[in-house]
Amino acid sequence: MKKVVLSLALVAFLGLSLNSCRETKKEVEETVEEVEKETEGAMEKAGKAMDNVVEEGKEAVDAVDDAVDEVDGEDN
Repeated sequence: MKKVVLSLALVAFLGLSLNSCRETKKEVEETVEEVEKETEGAMEKAGKAMDNVVEEGKEAVDAVDDAVDEVDGEDN
């Protein structure tokens, strides 16, 4: 009688543990896909922001060059 009860308990335990692992694996895969989508958009936004910073930096350098040229022209 003890062997039958222990065997049923073991089978039930294994059945429940394997079932929950499958669900966890699916949840992890879904979470990974969601994170990939969100980070993809974030990376694109960061790239665009960097492009804007570079362009503004170039404009600032050009403005400084023009100011230096004006100052040099006034000194002559």
